[in-house]
Amino acid sequence: MNLKRFMLLSLVILGAVLLSSCSDKKAEPSDVFTKFTKAWNNQDYKKMYTQLTPHAQKTITQKKFVKRYKAIYDGIEMQNLKVSFSKPKKEKYPNDINSTHYTYHVTMNTVAGHLSYSNKAVLKKTIKDHATTWKVDWQPSMILTGLKKDALINVKTLESTRGEIVDRNQQPLAMNGQASQIGIFPAKLEGHEDTKAKLANLLATSTATITNALSASWVTPESFVPIKTVSADQTDLIDKARNLPGVLIQSIPARVYPCGQACSHLIGYVGSITKEQLDKNKGQGYTDSSIVGKNGLELLYEDQLRGRDGAEIILTDSNHNPIKTIAKKDPTNGKDLQLTIDRSVQETIYKHMNGDSGAATAINPKTGDVLALVSTPAFDPNSFSLGISTANYQQLLKDPNNPLLNRFTQTYAPGSTQKPLTASIALTQKAIIPDTTIKINGLTWRDPSWKGDFHITREDSLPEVNLKSALTVSDNIYFAQVALKTGIDNFTSGMKNFGFNEKLPFPYAIKNSQIANSEISDTGLLANSGYGQGQLLVNPLLLALDYSAFVDKGNIIKPQLLMNLNNNTSHTPSYWKKNVLSATNAQTISKDLEITGPSDTAYLPQIPGVPPLAGKTGTAEHKEKQGTQGKDDGWFVAYNSKNPRLLISMMIENVQNQHSNNLRGSSYVVDKVKRSFKDILK
Repeated sequence: MNLKRFMLLSLVILGAVLLSSCSDKKAEPSDVFTKFTKAWNNQDYKKMYTQLTPHAQKTITQKKFVKRYKAIYDGIEMQNLKVSFSKPKKEKYPNDINSTHYTYHVTMNTVAGHLSYSNKAVLKKTIKDHATTWKVDWQPSMILTGLKKDALINVKTLESTRGEIVDRNQQPLAMNGQASQIGIFPAKLEGHEDTKAKLANLLATSTATITNALSASWVTPESFVPIKTVSADQTDLIDKARNLPGVLIQSIPARVYPCGQACSHLIGYVGSITKEQLDKNKGQGYTDSSIVGKNGLELLYEDQLRGRDGAEIILTDSNHNPIKTIAKKDPTNGKDLQLTIDRSVQETIYKHMNGDSGAATAINPKTGDVLALVSTPAFDPNSFSLGISTANYQQLLKDPNNPLLNRFTQTYAPGSTQKPLTASIALTQKAIIPDTTIKINGLTWRDPSWKGDFHITREDSLPEVNLKSALTVSDNIYFAQVALKTGIDNFTSGMKNFGFNEKLPFPYAIKNSQIANSEISDTGLLANSGYGQGQLLVNPLLLALDYSAFVDKGNIIKPQLLMNLNNNTSHTPSYWKKNVLSATNAQTISKDLEITGPSDTAYLPQIPGVPPLAGKTGTAEHKEKQGTQGKDDGWFVAYNSKNPRLLISMMIENVQNQHSNNLRGSSYVVDKVKRSFKDILK
């Protein structure tokens, strides 16, 4: 035998010896159970099944084993499974011992909360083909405590309630109420085929839509087939539907908005959760049947308003009779939200805006309580929460007046409502004093340094103008010149003191007001900005807050939307910005803003019962070219001058087209605001 052959034979023999020694090593039961618990933790049911005793495998097939226990864990929404046991350091078993056991521990999170239990697992010695192994003597109670072979698991949802939204006087703005679900019993349609057409006409839907609903796979002759859910206060429609053969009305829980369109943009609405929302909020307790805030405060305060459903995991027999509760988590109801909003103020202002495109805010200038946030035109939030039809939604989208746009969150050119702010900055910077008189010749003026034919125009032709008269007649040229005297840097820093280019300290998403698109870079833009044109954009709420400085000794009140913890109707005022102008200058401007005679731009019309007001009108002009007619937005910001407790800022678009009561321009807005004051403060 040559050397090469001898070495090959030796390797073969050595390999056989090694294999023999490996096969002689007995697998200890703890090693087997370690592999089993690892597969269990990984929810590898197929691998678990391979480690069961032959007797256990005879009681259930692998397919059923995998299907059943996967379904159980999925059904209870199991997460964070951890199965463990204490493995002994050393094991020795005589040949006559055929079984052993280990204590195991299981913890998991479920839809019904945390669940933990301990039990004993039995491992049995198995001999097959002369090989000895250990197998797990499977019991259903291992996968879930208390579970038996023929037992079932039932998960019961314990429903929570959504928190309600109320105004400062506990008047409901969003509440948990009832709606009327209109549906059909197919069995009762026999001989009344015209019911479908009549009901379709009544519900503003199509006969095909009703036919499709009745043709669904789950429908039987005795099924109740819902067609449309409507507000419970649509009594006339409900009565007509009820009188149709085969039609039934049933009451169902629903989110109800008693303030309707007047509060729609403020409060918003709820709806069914989307897949995107469900994915985004994974692990937060939402399910595919959850109702969530979609818009407005319903969305903004979703985390506070939403209830957290509870659940109960119940062990039942094969006939679904309960045996015992395995785990239970009680529901947590959502928290109610009380706003500083006054529903009557909100509804009054909305009524007087009369569907015109615009926005309005109302505050108490002494406390900062926001009493109203109104956007018109609006929509019915109840139609959204009950399930708006595609046709109706498309109609809203295509409406040229854009009722879905929340205008009180937007910014607009302030027009002459800017002039008190320009005056405040100039007084603070000592660019003028209240008695400073400026001589102005004619109705137009331009600075000698300006190029082209750019110029400033005014409505009145007073030859000499001081602060009081300039505010009274709203003299553009006066405030353009005052802005130039103030200077770009001082004007810009002063506007920042009034909250421009800054986020409002307010929970609602309000667009930032701006001084310019980037910055004021020339004197022409500065002059235009001085009387509220140029590139200035302001939000109606910020403008209302800025005017609070004139009644709060030069301090800008901090806006409040939520009532304080003690639910008091008044609270110590908190200021957003202090000393934006001196108390003396604030008093001067407030006095100058008082509406006392026919020369005031806000004097007409006179409405009996309106309290004495101080305020400023504004007309923001949007023109393609100077000297041409364009779109005008009208403003009026006003407060009751004696014991101020109501301040309204209102903007109406396209006032150049308004001719109600022979009013146009900003006078059209003045009328609406004055009538609101009359009704609110009566």
